Amino acid sequence: MEEKDIELLEKEKMYRHSMSHILAKAIKQLYPGVKVAIGPAIDNGFYYDFDNLSIGPDDFAKIEDTMREIINRNEDFTRIEVSKAEALDLFKDEPYKIELINELPDGETITVYKTGDDFMDLCRGPHVENTKFLRGFAYKINRASGAYWRGSEKNKMLTRIYVYGFLNKDDLKKHIQQVEEALRRDHNKLGRELGLFTTVDYIGQGLPILLPKGARIVQLLQRFVEDEEQRRGWLLTKTPFMAKSDLYKISGHWDHYKDGMFVLGDEEKDKEVFALRPMTCPFQYQAYLNQPRSYKDLPLRYNETSTLFRNEESGEMHGLIRVRQFTISEGHLMCTPDQLEQEFKSCLELAIYMLKTLGLYEDASYRFSQWDPNNREKYIGTEEQWNEAQDIMKNILDHLEIPYEIGIGEAAFYGPKLDIQIRNVWGKEDTLITIQIDQLLAEKFGMEYTDKDGSKKNPYIIHRTSIGCYERTLAYLIEKYAGAFPAWLSPTQVKIITVSENNNAYALEVEGKLKQAGLRVESDLDNESVGKKIRNAVLEKTPYILVLGDKEMADGTVAVRRRGSKDTETMGYEAFLSEILLNIANKSLNV
Repeated sequence: MEEKDIELLEKEKMYRHSMSHILAKAIKQLYPGVKVAIGPAIDNGFYYDFDNLSIGPDDFAKIEDTMREIINRNEDFTRIEVSKAEALDLFKDEPYKIELINELPDGETITVYKTGDDFMDLCRGPHVENTKFLRGFAYKINRASGAYWRGSEKNKMLTRIYVYGFLNKDDLKKHIQQVEEALRRDHNKLGRELGLFTTVDYIGQGLPILLPKGARIVQLLQRFVEDEEQRRGWLLTKTPFMAKSDLYKISGHWDHYKDGMFVLGDEEKDKEVFALRPMTCPFQYQAYLNQPRSYKDLPLRYNETSTLFRNEESGEMHGLIRVRQFTISEGHLMCTPDQLEQEFKSCLELAIYMLKTLGLYEDASYRFSQWDPNNREKYIGTEEQWNEAQDIMKNILDHLEIPYEIGIGEAAFYGPKLDIQIRNVWGKEDTLITIQIDQLLAEKFGMEYTDKDGSKKNPYIIHRTSIGCYERTLAYLIEKYAGAFPAWLSPTQVKIITVSENNNAYALEVEGKLKQAGLRVESDLDNESVGKKIRNAVLEKTPYILVLGDKEMADGTVAVRRRGSKDTETMGYEAFLSEILLNIANKSLNV
């Protein structure tokens, strides 16, 4: 980033921070009984938290107008230095400020900023010198919502006012348009509207229910992935959902990942304590250990469609992207050192093939996740083993010319990894696919092979996913296509609409033939207008709509309306069947 861009960002941050004080002053002016908490600048504007404030969207214009009046008064922002005792006296009527002041060391000089003559805030600054500099600043209140004081649910719920804020009107307008587009594509909203998934409070956070349409898409993805992995030499396993703590103690999960696991039982009272599996690796190793292995057996590739359980924090839950129970295309590959690069490359090629087939390849970025040598307790193994594994992985990535960023402290506790990242519509980045190199767990589990010279050696292990978590993948697909999935993934591929009841028998005949050809078809035979039935099918984002009337029935044809077009094309049944089957066979991203 150039120096002028950094200066612009710092200026925007200062203006946003100054505007948060203007917001607080406006609220105090409009609602005198309100208590102020904190109000920082954020990426797209600023917010401020208030106690004893109840407002809604109807109040936003009034607040914005009051902010504008304050700005037009040309009031100074005055920086004042006070002692801790003086600060406590200045803010004696503001309990949240008092709490913050009491946490500061005794004897420390505290800075306060005064806006005009009647509003003072505890703040380090910096701020603009005078409100007149904010006249060109473009802002708009986004929403008011609840927020716990200091982010803890043990504290009181406050009212947080979020405000978009930019240096000019064009940037504000552009951001609002981006937010509207994100809302249009947000899987958490759109997935529910399209009947793909739901959540239920008394089932719990992070435990979504896939409805028939969403479950169908995941089933299609799973079949596609398992077939492709089999074609590439992977061997399917099926392992238990839980195990005794003994297994996790060998792998290291008990010491390094226990807080992220669902433990069944009490270690102090129960003879055997179980835990739901957070990953499949220690289970699949048992397939390797089932018989003696030779170098001739390697590489040995095990895959599994695995249901996993991770005890994520409540605040981390988000739709289908971050959940507590999920299904993943997991695999573990045992190989010799000289096979490692080629096998890693093959895993990466599989991942890239999946991303391209789903249309997500252009949205992906790569992170080389490494250990943090300053936080040794997070990991197993020696510094020499970690440096060796990371050097090997770096050489592979550089040789394959993979453009990556480095993430210190993002490695698994047993080895470095390549994380393939995708951003959701709100800009939050999560890992979709991961490929890891592990030279530690084979020794822990006593996994060996007999080499050419008769010596016993531990194999290298590659942990990998090919498409990642299916729930997360579905979320990204909803957002990528705004619910208008490629035909091969659409829960309903063809919607048949009749012009009148006279055409119902013909519609059912066409439906039966299409289903016999393996297509997913629904017929709308309701006694509604053709226009309304077409609108409903368009809202459902159906790839192909067939409109059947007397002429089509007489000629044995179908009138085809393809998604994205308002035109219909009359064609023979066989010609339409050939078109849609070719589209599906090619896994085309467009209709």
